[in-house]
Amino acid sequence: MKKTMFAALAAATAIAGAAYADGHSERYVMITHTQGTDPFWPVVEKGGRDAAAAIGATLEYNFDASGDMAGMAALIEAAAASEPDGIIVSLPDAAALGPAIKSAVADGIPVVTMNSGLESSAELGALMHVGQPERDAGFAAGTRAKAEGVTKGLCLNQEAFNTALVDRCTGYFDAMGADLNQIDVSNDPAQIETRTAAALEADESIDGVLAVGPHVCEAATKAIEAVGADVHLACFDLSPGVMDMIEDGRAAFTIDQQQRLQGYMPVIVLHLYNNHAGLLPGNNIASGPGFVDKSNAAAVKELAGIDR
Repeated sequence: MKKTMFAALAAATAIAGAAYADGHSERYVMITHTQGTDPFWPVVEKGGRDAAAAIGATLEYNFDASGDMAGMAALIEAAAASEPDGIIVSLPDAAALGPAIKSAVADGIPVVTMNSGLESSAELGALMHVGQPERDAGFAAGTRAKAEGVTKGLCLNQEAFNTALVDRCTGYFDAMGADLNQIDVSNDPAQIETRTAAALEADESIDGVLAVGPHVCEAATKAIEAVGADVHLACFDLSPGVMDMIEDGRAAFTIDQQQRLQGYMPVIVLHLYNNHAGLLPGNNIASGPGFVDKSNAAAVKELAGIDR
């Protein structure tokens, strides 16, 4: 199934490149909820820029460094006012960003959501969503953590407003048949370390930690080592640091949502939609989840933080 899907995507890219032969150029705007500190997002941006280069389009990449949803909504409104050929947007908070997205759609601008907001994408008028089903990914992480001996978990969430990250935490505890035990650690590595250490010291029965971002996982391992806790650490996403942690046994595994696809495929989808009479895939594109652990870390390590 996976090979079939990616063969189809490769064919779509080839079609897109052929369509560019007519000399038509497009401009797309990508807006994400990064604050510029998470190593996850440069890979998404690179995917989008690589896709734009492949079809001869222009890609503008924007984010609000404050992390404020009102600021992100304003970026969506500004992008729509510039009349691009399409908007690509992450959707961590549908209530806050929905009106701006609906307005863009009403103005005739095609929108593709990505990364977060799968459940709200269609109702806001987006053409489709590219990303992983987040609760399912959390459930997979929890199922494996339980099988590997975790009896009481803690989930570290760096963006409490982000419904996708809450879904990861929720799925993790659903898989273990336990109530949600989640703390807000922020995106500041120093705060992540301090808050994680405090939580582990406050409850020594915690034997499993899920960090829902790569920089969170890297900071969490420092907290675990500082307090001398013996816990099973699981991560989301890839970074060189996370790869090192998996290889040396400090982290059991990470969930790979293949974020390059989240940047790359929306550009291709919009290009095909605009140039082939509304041509679209029949379903949303699931970019993950998949596991990276000691068995396959070496194969993807050189791509971590670049294309994975």
